[in-house]
Amino acid sequence: MTLFYATLIAVIVVTTLGTAKAGISGYAERMIRSEMVSGAAVFDRVITMRYAQLGDAGRVLAADFGFRTAAATGDAPTIASALDSLRARLRLDEAVYVSTAGRVIGFRSKLAQREATALRDALEDGSTSGILTIGDRHFNATAAEIRAPVTIGWVVFANALDTREIARLSRLSAINLSPRVVPAVNLSPSERSGAVVERRVSGQDMLLQATPLATFGRGRPQMLVLQYSVTRAMGDYAPILWLLFACGVAGTALAALGSWLLAKRITRPIATLDAAARRVAQGEYAQVPVTTRDELGTLAESFNRMVDDIGQRERQITHMALHDGLTGLANRALLGERLSALSLRPTVGRQHALFCLDLDNFKVVNDTLGHPTGDALLCEIARRLCDVAGDGFVARLGGDEFALVVDDLRFSHARFAHELIRAVSAPCVVNGHRIVPGTSVGIAIFGPDGGDAMTLAKNADLALYRAKHEGRGGFRFFEAAMDAEAQRRRQMELDLHDAIEHGHLFLMFQPLFNLSEGRISAFEALLRWQHPERGTIPPADFIPLAEDTGLIVPIGAWVIREACRIACDWPDHVRIAVNVSPVQFRNPGLSAVILQALAESGLAPERLELEITESLFIDNPQTTLASLHSLRNLGVRVALDDFGTGYSSLSYLRSFPFDKIKIDRSFIIDLLNSDGATAIIKSITTLAEALGMETTAEGVENAGQLDILRAQGCSHIQGYYFSKPIGVTEITALMASKTGDEANPRLEPTDMSWASSTRM
Repeated sequence: MTLFYATLIAVIVVTTLGTAKAGISGYAERMIRSEMVSGAAVFDRVITMRYAQLGDAGRVLAADFGFRTAAATGDAPTIASALDSLRARLRLDEAVYVSTAGRVIGFRSKLAQREATALRDALEDGSTSGILTIGDRHFNATAAEIRAPVTIGWVVFANALDTREIARLSRLSAINLSPRVVPAVNLSPSERSGAVVERRVSGQDMLLQATPLATFGRGRPQMLVLQYSVTRAMGDYAPILWLLFACGVAGTALAALGSWLLAKRITRPIATLDAAARRVAQGEYAQVPVTTRDELGTLAESFNRMVDDIGQRERQITHMALHDGLTGLANRALLGERLSALSLRPTVGRQHALFCLDLDNFKVVNDTLGHPTGDALLCEIARRLCDVAGDGFVARLGGDEFALVVDDLRFSHARFAHELIRAVSAPCVVNGHRIVPGTSVGIAIFGPDGGDAMTLAKNADLALYRAKHEGRGGFRFFEAAMDAEAQRRRQMELDLHDAIEHGHLFLMFQPLFNLSEGRISAFEALLRWQHPERGTIPPADFIPLAEDTGLIVPIGAWVIREACRIACDWPDHVRIAVNVSPVQFRNPGLSAVILQALAESGLAPERLELEITESLFIDNPQTTLASLHSLRNLGVRVALDDFGTGYSSLSYLRSFPFDKIKIDRSFIIDLLNSDGATAIIKSITTLAEALGMETTAEGVENAGQLDILRAQGCSHIQGYYFSKPIGVTEITALMASKTGDEANPRLEPTDMSWASSTRM
């Protein structure tokens, strides 16, 4: 404390001295600047007044008849006599007559012819007053013209700007500004500006101001320079600063002494408080005795209240850290502690299980009814779970996810799962809205399915994922195969990332055959994955994973660009068909990807055909139709793939004019065995023809199917009867070999070893 206050006072003293010195320095500088400005103005007025006096005397002499007569006749003695008389009477340094021929009379020093000529030229140029420079001497000079009646000469009066004259000027200001006349070329541009500037001269800080002086004739411009030493001015204030310093040292010493005495008085109570605080920091409950009513006693009372408040807040914080703020249930951290406790102290004769569940379509409740209603629904579900669980442990993991830890004392785990689903699925009214919630449940048995909290929770989540995948509203127990499948799925996701980065994906192409024209009309791009270790992976294995993880968006963009790049080398009548995933279709950047692909490849827009499925129309038909029209505006073709297998509606065909309908292979397989399949084909082709759309039959594998499709008006075929999917290098050979006899129904079927051709 003593050191602190001594340092504080010292800092205050130093700050005060620095402030005082800065203030004094600023005041002195402002005073000097003001005096310089005033002095420059006074000097200018004095010089102007002297110019006026000399000018009046010169004009009187130039107007004198006798002097003009002497000047006109060139009477040098008379001129010199008159000038000497006037020089003595006016106390002038020089009184000179200059003729128009350059003759100079009356100059007391020797004047060179060059200087006389320069003086005559200055007078002829109209100079009447200013600084006259002759040799290394400067004069304040004025001139008066002698006319008879034309100009025959000039009278010039001048006083030398010597040390005596400078001394007289310096006495006109309150401080000695040391005026001097300096050629303008000897000063810097900032000094010639007329402003007061600072400069360092002989170790002193000087303030300098230069004022321009009128120049007689064409001589070098001269400036009146005023300067004053700030360092010398500050020296006058040194005693005051030393006095302040001495007072500061004394004050610092007194403050150190007083703080030392004060520290001795309060050290003992503070030490007691410090010991109590250390005990509180170690988690103990500690109080200090209150023995005085002064500030230290008040501090002791405050400390005791603080200890009580800390204990209460710690209990609140502990509860908040382990419980959900909305429902009051245990949170994930407390669930982990409960499972860890079970692993350390299992209950003999009971089998505990972890039930993980979440609500079905809870996002719809939040989106349509608002988050307050969603929160109220979560509280209602929490209450129901507590009622069902009884003595069991209930936790909210976050969002709409809950977990329960129960044993099989009352019910079997399967029966408890049924009770759980029934309780959660009962209709309820929340905030005036009737809601029918639903849930799926995953179950992991403590011990067989995991002996620690992390493993058990992971396996219960895997069981929940399988229950939701197989249909909402059910439950599944964990099985070891689920973990293996999850690991395989995770590894495949990582490998798929590497496949995108390292170029393991490639395209195959299956031709589409135009029956009426007898030639290939298009190729469908089919995505393949050549894994460096596992070989070729079927699209059915990795396309759903890519859609779930969002990787289908960059993959689909690559497929469009690569397909357009390859197709630009084909004949103009051959199109390229690319399947667009629903996830990729809903991505707002699809149009930009298509435009970029067309621009980079140079492919005509009408040669690109996008194939979409009917599942796009389920969630938001209006948005889907708007996106389709946007794609049509780009100039590309749009085909409806797998028509008739899902959620077909004639309204889709009426709302959007597809370029093509692709008949699913499931109808083609039954053509030879079912008259109903033929009727369906006939209905589809008739409908498409009426709407101006093409039809393509997928999966044509024999001549019998081809004959029926031709007879029922199908315009295009695609399948192994014509060609299996082929690589880029085989496309040219295929088009060259099938130029004229594609319409022959007796075409030999191609190799059928590529049978499961799931497409992207």
